[in-house]
Amino acid sequence: MESNPFAVLSLIVAPAILTNASSVLIMSTSNRLARGVDRARELSRQLEATDDLSTNEAQRRLRELTAAERRTLLLLRSLRSFYVALGAFAFAALVSLVGAVSVPLQLQVLVVPLELAGVTAGVVAVASLVSGSALLLRETRIAVQIVNERAATIRERFGTAEIVSRTK
Repeated sequence: MESNPFAVLSLIVAPAILTNASSVLIMSTSNRLARGVDRARELSRQLEATDDLSTNEAQRRLRELTAAERRTLLLLRSLRSFYVALGAFAFAALVSLVGAVSVPLQLQVLVVPLELAGVTAGVVAVASLVSGSALLLRETRIAVQIVNERAATIRERFGTAEIVSRTK
């Protein structure tokens, strides 16, 4: 590795880039969570103002509130995974940097533990990133199901031909 300066550079740069990617995922997931919480609040407000929860409209809102709750819980779990990934990638970058400095200083007693710590942190980070992404996919599936149900309800209510003619 000493003969190839790019090897050391890639050990440090790769976790740094993935740290940035994790930060972007955290920001977008936080925005999705905020929108989900806002939607749940709005649905709750509408349901609290309803006198009769047995109407079709109230039942639809209740189903949407349940879905919004599931979505926000998935988003929260996803955020946790992304935060773990962010911390683990940052730790892997730091450990790689310390390891790269330890080799020329001939601190051999540190090299193997630092290598193991860096690889372990990298594996934890990637696993957390994959886990968070899978949770986002599940949340997206719920959101799409809600849209499909709303569209089907509107098509039933107004008829498909009328909706199609309005969109042209």
